Amino acid sequence: MTTYYRDPDVLITSSGVRMNGREFRLPELIRVWHTRGSRSWSVIAKRGALGLAILIPVAVGALAIGIALLVHLSAVHTVALVLGGVLVGLAVVPVADLLLERVDRSYDHGSRTMEIWGRVRGGDVLLLRTTNAQRFGRVYRALQRALEPAVHR
Repeated sequence: MTTYYRDPDVLITSSGVRMNGREFRLPELIRVWHTRGSRSWSVIAKRGALGLAILIPVAVGALAIGIALLVHLSAVHTVALVLGGVLVGLAVVPVADLLLERVDRSYDHGSRTMEIWGRVRGGDVLLLRTTNAQRFGRVYRALQRALEPAVHR
């Protein structure tokens, strides 16, 4: 028996599937398909907020440099504003790395609810519902690999 995918809630092998608390032998699954729900605007808004959190300090630094160059101040004040603007811009770099990592993770998890459905003799059954795009892809590919030999027998 070959195991294609395993986690605490899902087991896909060459002989059967266990998902959503139900077990099916592969020949029982007549058809398998997936659906995608609508986008979660709260996830997209969080991504936008993270982007703004990176851009605002950079904009403040650039504004300080712009003011220092446009307004006729003493040399000491001009240098202080330019250095302050550069320091504010540079201070963003370590924070930006952390924020960009969070943005990357949000794309891995996705912004939609995805479902895997299967058709058995008794009708259509929901096999899996998740918002984790990475997990969804792994499970769906494993299910396709498991069903492939069953179709060709």
